[in-house]
Amino acid sequence: MSRILIIDDDRTVCKSLELLLKRAGYSVMCIHGPAEALPAVASFRPALVLLDLNFAVETTGRAGMHLLGELLATDPGLPVIQMTGWATVQLAVEGMKAGARDFIAKPWDNHELLNAIQQQLKDGRRSAGTTSSKTEKAATIPTPDPFAGIIGDSRQLRTIIQQARRVAGTQASVLITGESGTGKELIAEAIHSTSHRSEGPFVAVNLGGVPEGLFESELFGHKAGAFTDARSDRRGRFELAAGGTLFLDEIGDLAAAAQVKLLRVLQERQYERLGESQSRPTDVRIISATSRNLESMVTAGTFREDLLYRINLIHLHLPPLRERPGDILPLADHFLDSARRRYDRPKLELSPEAQSWLRRQTFPGNVRQLQNLIERTAILSPEETITAGQLQRQSGGPGTVSNFAPSGITLEQMEIKMIRLALARNDGEITATARELGLTRAALYRRIEKHGLG
Repeated sequence: MSRILIIDDDRTVCKSLELLLKRAGYSVMCIHGPAEALPAVASFRPALVLLDLNFAVETTGRAGMHLLGELLATDPGLPVIQMTGWATVQLAVEGMKAGARDFIAKPWDNHELLNAIQQQLKDGRRSAGTTSSKTEKAATIPTPDPFAGIIGDSRQLRTIIQQARRVAGTQASVLITGESGTGKELIAEAIHSTSHRSEGPFVAVNLGGVPEGLFESELFGHKAGAFTDARSDRRGRFELAAGGTLFLDEIGDLAAAAQVKLLRVLQERQYERLGESQSRPTDVRIISATSRNLESMVTAGTFREDLLYRINLIHLHLPPLRERPGDILPLADHFLDSARRRYDRPKLELSPEAQSWLRRQTFPGNVRQLQNLIERTAILSPEETITAGQLQRQSGGPGTVSNFAPSGITLEQMEIKMIRLALARNDGEITATARELGLTRAALYRRIEKHGLG
């Protein structure tokens, strides 16, 4: 029977946790202040510690962070899960930098908390010397870094990647914000691939492309006969993502009624298929993304505040490419290298003038637009050296790439225009169109569905 030490000054919280953990088969000890912590660790010898970060009125978490340091100085291998009702990404990242294993927000979800404890106890046993053949194999075979595919050298991007690495090993929900084309799905996939759920599925759904009347069927599934066109049983995205990660893209586009249904499932961690009365438990980690300002939408009454709290335990913001111009050339080189291999043009290169021109652009379509420009120019360039003039012509004019988005056109309208033009150039062939736009087939299908271009 594993021993768990709870350190929390709220006696009601301690009692609730104690009852939950004892029912789950753990031996539990509760203490209520930092002064009792080290003696309790020495006498009780816990396998894991649940540590509240706030023992003071100001709720800064400093008292808990100090105690975390003392605990790990005494026993560096001790698994510690942080808990607080005042969760911030800075506090979570700081705690995990100091050696905490996970971060759980209050009020907690019982299922999520028990899963986190089980995972950390399993990891703790491995670090203590109990290794499986799988972990032994992993120790001898280098594992590719999922974040290596995110290209850029800017301080802003390095900070985002560092934060994403820290939260990947937790069960915390993550909200990724940023303009269209900044790479939100890449970050989400890297978090999944670095997490304890990496062997489970990564299931992405573009909520902006799901009609309101089909929301429940898409997310929760349906039984045959649940509605007119339901000719057979269908598994929903929650079921398909079981044991893995569910990526809710463009969550800011979700209609008000659908927000209520999603919130209920996230709160209760169970759902029902349409046409079925049996509740099914969920076992997914939620990563959400949006190009909208959800805080402003909450103020305007178009997005539920309680849903925002559910999905926004950890917030990562990807800045647009114009705010990190140092990433433009590394990205351009990466895309050009891919084009060299794909189109069998190994001698392709950017002239110094072309590099200078690229650095001056604002790229309203962000990384996706840069990739599209480099690949299109690589295909059409008659010479091995790509010039600034060729890039200008492919961008739509002699000025800058900002001319790509005429005054008055939104990013969404620009995306629709790009997809329509690419489909026309490729005679509607999805694979070729996706390649030209720098998208996967699945991502292109989602955008076609979202914009009604099918």
